[in-house]
Amino acid sequence: MDTKKRILDEALTLFSEKGYANVFVADIAEAVGIKAPSLYKHYKSKRDIFNAILNEMKLSYDKQAAMLNMNGNDASADAKVFSAVSEDSLVEMGVGLFRFFLHDGYTQKFRKMLTIEQFSNPELAELFTKQYIDDSLKYQSAMFAILCKQGILKGDNPQIMALQFHSPIYMLLTMCDREPQREAELTALLEQHIRQFSKLYTKEEQQ
Repeated sequence: MDTKKRILDEALTLFSEKGYANVFVADIAEAVGIKAPSLYKHYKSKRDIFNAILNEMKLSYDKQAAMLNMNGNDASADAKVFSAVSEDSLVEMGVGLFRFFLHDGYTQKFRKMLTIEQFSNPELAELFTKQYIDDSLKYQSAMFAILCKQGILKGDNPQIMALQFHSPIYMLLTMCDREPQREAELTALLEQHIRQFSKLYTKEEQQ
C-alpha cells in the first residue's frame, strides 16, 4: 500500500475512534510511521486528508453501484433500471448496497466518525444529515415520483414513500453497527422490508 493510501486509512481509523476534532496531523503521521513534514508532502492539512477520504468514498460507492447495474446518484437513470427489475432483483440490489455500507472500511468508519461528531461539530452534523438522510431521501423521492408517473408504482406522495423505504434500512444499518453479531438476522429483516414495500406500492399489473 502506498503512503498516500496509508495516510487516509490511518487518519480515518483515528477519526472513527477519537473523533475528527481530537486527531492532529502529528497523530496521523505517527500512526503511519512517518514524520509530520513527510505527511505534508502528500496532503496540505487535516482537512485535505478529510476531503480525500470523501473522494475515496464516492469512488468506492460509484464502483459498487455500477456492479449492481445502478447509477446510484441519478434518479432518472435508476428509475429506468428499477422499472424493469423483478422483486428478487430488487432485493439483491438492496441487500448488496446494505452490505456495502455495512462492510466497506471507509464508509463504515466515516459513519462512525460522523455519529461521534454530530453533537459537537455543526459542520460535521450538517454533513451527517446530508450524507445519510437528505441526499438519500431526495434521490429516492425523485425516483419514486418518476415510477409513479409512469404507472409502475402507486402512491400520491413520493416523499413519504421515500421516508417509509429509507428509514427502516438506516435503522437496520445502525443496529448492525452496534450489534454486528445480528447481521444475518437483520439482513433477513431487510429483505422482508423490501419485499413488503414492493408489494404495497407496485401496481397489480406490474407484479
